This record gives sequence, structure tokens and C-alpha cells, in this order.
Amino acid sequence: MGTLADISLVALGGLLGAVGRFLFSRWASRTLGAGFPSGTLLINFLGSLLIGFFLVWTTERVLADPRWRLLVAIGFCGAFTTYSSYAFETLKLYEEGAARLALINVAANNLAALTAVVLGAVIARKIA
Repeated sequence: MGTLADISLVALGGLLGAVGRFLFSRWASRTLGAGFPSGTLLINFLGSLLIGFFLVWTTERVLADPRWRLLVAIGFCGAFTTYSSYAFETLKLYEEGAARLALINVAANNLAALTAVVLGAVIARKIA
């Protein structure tokens, strides 16, 4: 069990991540349309990019207080990324007869998230 300070950092990160996800999803839906869950895909990509960059950067490039991981990786990224939404939206596409879009959504989210984590790690390792 974490200390109250640790729990507070995770909670603050979670609050910021959840609000960020809400605002970004709204923006993406208005900007990109609602026919395909592009907002969720972009959120998962960006959250994966951030966690890949952040964890490599703070363990290999700079000395960072481990509490930053609580705030950013566990709190913010944990609340910002939307794999539960992604799973539901995939099911909804399938049930609406859009099996091809459902498969594209699965492939895109998984490939985008993996690519983003690798990209984030590469970027962190290139920073001097």
C-alpha cells in the first residue's frame, strides 16, 4: 500500500488524464467525425508514445524522482489511454455489421500503441 503522498500523485495524474481524454475525445469527434473511433485511436497512440518516452527518459537519460512515475505513467497515462473504450467501440462496430472496421480498429490500436511505445523510447534515447 502506498503512502498518502503517493496515492495523491496517482490521483492527480488520473484526474488530469481523465479530463484530458474527455476533452481530446470531444475535439476529435468534432474534428474527425464519429464514423470511426479516431479519438480513441489517437489517445491510445499518444498515451503509449508518452509512456514509452517518459519511462525510458526517466530511467536511462535523467535522474528523476520515482514519484514522477506515479504521477505520469500510472496516474496520467493510466487514465488518459482508453483501452476499455476501445474494446467497447470495437464490439459496437462488429455488432453494427462493420466487422471489417472492427478488425481495422483492433489492428490499428494495437499496432499504433506498440509503435508509439517504441517511438517514445527511441526519442528518449536520442535526447542527450
